[in-house]
Amino acid sequence: MDNNMQSAKRIFLIHATQVSIEPINSVFEQQWPEVLRLNLWDDSLSIDIAASKELTPILAKRIQALAAHAFEADADAVLFTCSAFTDAMTACQKQFAKPVLKPNEAMVREAVLKGSRIAALTTFEPAVKPIIDDFEAESRLAGKSVEVVPFLCQGAMDALRAGDVARHNELIAQTAQRLEGFDVVCFAQFSMTSAAKATREVFDGEVLTTPESAVALLKKLLADR
Repeated sequence: MDNNMQSAKRIFLIHATQVSIEPINSVFEQQWPEVLRLNLWDDSLSIDIAASKELTPILAKRIQALAAHAFEADADAVLFTCSAFTDAMTACQKQFAKPVLKPNEAMVREAVLKGSRIAALTTFEPAVKPIIDDFEAESRLAGKSVEVVPFLCQGAMDALRAGDVARHNELIAQTAQRLEGFDVVCFAQFSMTSAAKATREVFDGEVLTTPESAVALLKKLLADR
């Protein structure tokens, strides 16, 4: 192992869907290429939470076990990439001393600073409640009144899973194009990142994505460690 590999930060990325893997790794490659990215993927998590329609105690335990595995493998930080498990991730933040970042955490913080009326776009229904909860918690911390309206981009996730990225991006951009009176558009899932360019072309305001905000925050958190 060379010296650069030994000194590189070890960031474990924990995924519940395959479609989240490429977007976050791509942003790391662009914004922080020297970091060592290690991917943990358990697609049974997204299947099981879609079936249960809620975060069960067993699902929460499985999320915590993945974080524990990462830190046992000498992770400097953990970044979760599926936003349907927020409460379990909050428990992980209390359990571990090193940084554990929830998928939406950095983006939500940035959005609250930049606007008061925010559109939260999703393509996966279980992601709706967690993003709203995240915004409510962050706005309380910031002492700021924020209106957050969720929009489910129907059919976009199905298109992405079928390999039709162009259709996925088009459906998300079409949703954003219909929005009026919003300061910020937020993508509530890592898998939506490929639609950022098309959405920025049709929405006259700030468009934030989870991977871009998350990587920027992780760089700050680990700068002095």
